Amino acid sequence: MILTVASGKGGTGKTTVALNLALSLASSFSTEVQLLDCDVEEPNTHIFLKPKIEAVKPAQTLVPKVNEELCDYCGSCASACEYNAIVVLPRKVLVFPELCHGCGLCRLVCQQQRAAISEEPREIGVVKKGRSRDGRIELVYGVLNIGEVRATPLIDRVKEELNPKKTVIIDAPPGTACPVIAAVQNTDYCLLVTEPTPFGLYDLRLAVEVLRLLKIRFGVVVNKAGLGDRGIYDYCKAEGIPILLEIPYDRRIARCYSEGVPFVALDAKEGWVQEWRERFAGLGELIKSRI
Repeated sequence: MILTVASGKGGTGKTTVALNLALSLASSFSTEVQLLDCDVEEPNTHIFLKPKIEAVKPAQTLVPKVNEELCDYCGSCASACEYNAIVVLPRKVLVFPELCHGCGLCRLVCQQQRAAISEEPREIGVVKKGRSRDGRIELVYGVLNIGEVRATPLIDRVKEELNPKKTVIIDAPPGTACPVIAAVQNTDYCLLVTEPTPFGLYDLRLAVEVLRLLKIRFGVVVNKAGLGDRGIYDYCKAEGIPILLEIPYDRRIARCYSEGVPFVALDAKEGWVQEWRERFAGLGELIKSRI
């Protein structure tokens, strides 16, 4: 099972759900769980899991390299580039690597004429792999270099580490832009985490529209339940969207998050902790049945 946890906006509790679900599945069913943190601009699952890092691998993308001894400054490469990553001046070619999408079209166009363009790798960040202290969860996360404007290539590198033989949980970036689409593509199911507020409802609508276009099955988790209004519930009922879990607006849960502790990782002697382990484990089983 490959499950993505996403949200239309930040701050809804997406990482809270991903972490506690992973921990509950690993402890309740002795399931091999792999957690991919694809929020590469601000990864934070490692803060909670405190993993032992076993490998750090640089992530690269290809960008054009111009040999101006061969270039005749015809401008074909600049005309072909949809992202304005190349500008051709009368006797100079400027390349803007941060804008390049690595599609290789400029090189292809140039090869038809002067073959003045080749490609070279450019590091955009790193991919880190490790295990939680108890060894039950494998964590993979990306860290995007400061100043990089495109997160999608690094998300692709993180997803290359995906092990389909395990139960995979992907913590997606917030929002509905390209990085989110890169994270949710080719997954079996998506959990949309929202909050019962007008802002939560507005962004949930956008996320639902994206997932329907991508034809990915999904359900909703309402976090901070009891905090706002009934708009989320009315919308889900009208659209036939299942609400799979509600997490109340609870001071104990908020305190755990502020201290960097997943609340299902607390002592199971606490009755409410064991109850939530069972709820998250049940959520995982419910998703499997829907898949």
